[in-house]
Amino acid sequence: MSGSVSPLAPKSFATVPALRGVRMATASAGIKYKNRTDVLMMVFDKPASVAGVFTRSKCPSAPVDFCRANLSHGTARAVVVNSGNANAFTGKKGREATALTAKSASAAVGCGENEVYLASTGVIGEPLDATKFSGVLDAMAKDATGDFWFEAAKAIMTTDTYPKVATRTAEIGGVSVTINGIAKGAGMIAPDMATMLSFVVTDADIAPAALQALLSEGVGPTFNAVTVDSDTSTSDTLLMFATGAAAADGQARVETAGDARLASFRTALNELLKDLALQVVRDGEGARKMVAVTVAGAESDVAAKRIALSIANSPLVKTAVAGEDANWGRVVMAVGKSGEMADRDRLAIWFGGIRVAVDGERDPAYSEAATSAAMKEEDIDIKVDIGLGNGTATVWTCDLTKEYVAINGDYRS
Repeated sequence: MSGSVSPLAPKSFATVPALRGVRMATASAGIKYKNRTDVLMMVFDKPASVAGVFTRSKCPSAPVDFCRANLSHGTARAVVVNSGNANAFTGKKGREATALTAKSASAAVGCGENEVYLASTGVIGEPLDATKFSGVLDAMAKDATGDFWFEAAKAIMTTDTYPKVATRTAEIGGVSVTINGIAKGAGMIAPDMATMLSFVVTDADIAPAALQALLSEGVGPTFNAVTVDSDTSTSDTLLMFATGAAAADGQARVETAGDARLASFRTALNELLKDLALQVVRDGEGARKMVAVTVAGAESDVAAKRIALSIANSPLVKTAVAGEDANWGRVVMAVGKSGEMADRDRLAIWFGGIRVAVDGERDPAYSEAATSAAMKEEDIDIKVDIGLGNGTATVWTCDLTKEYVAINGDYRS
């Protein structure tokens, strides 16, 4: 955690209500950080439906492997998360650490090890001493309380400068339900399924298969449309749980994602996922500016997203934004290298709502003064029209500053 809070941080945090069916506790195990919490435990007193999306990295962490193996079981009773050590690239020791943690958690909660979910974040390649926190899980399970979302978000931070929380309400068949979520992430963010660690819980009664379909669909335009530095983590984990407590209010269980009663819930979930994803970008390591990159006129939506990510991940585009320079030449470069169809002579480019290029050259009405003023804003929109089709996409990123190099130059030391 760096000393100063990101200038792009929310001016106020959401007040996240307690949610029926889940309790949480945090502890300080001294895994890497001193004088702060670094372990989070979530307890579901009754089996909750579970869904998950994970990194597509070919070098996933031990906890990712563990969660994937348990997901087919469909229900969860406990989640254990630690920060300060990713338990990734830790070989046999990594698997032993997950086994010990799962065994301790299942004993503490009184459930099967296939009802336990694990996540770790922090340094890659350092063995994780799970004995540091396995012994406190009994006490955590007993002490866990519902009104603890903000503290939970704090315990999973690494280089984050603020905790990320969000909440929404929806209705299913006339019954009100709540969705709460927390996330962590600031660097190594270019999700390819979900970003870093995020945990979403609802009191709705939704079957695992339906929950999985909702989540897999929801990450596309949210968590999978943000990038801080183009690096996909080994540990990306987004888990969602449905406690089913709303059944007591008369909510009939939803078995399939196509159920018409899910319309309000789907909208609320997608809003919450976007809220959390954008909070991650706004805490990008060293970030001073938030950038929305919109591509229109591409051959397809998929092509538009590839081009948008090419722009958003370009170090040259991101350093230009950091320097408040509307350097459209770098945007042209990023469009050209994306591998998608583009016509140089049809390109139009906007910075902050001001068109700087049209028909493949500088806009004749271009004003350096107006564009410079737009680039001084905290939130900057870059828009590109490819001029070929109807494909559109938006991705979000941040600028690349000297601070990013400073944070990552001494991350392990």
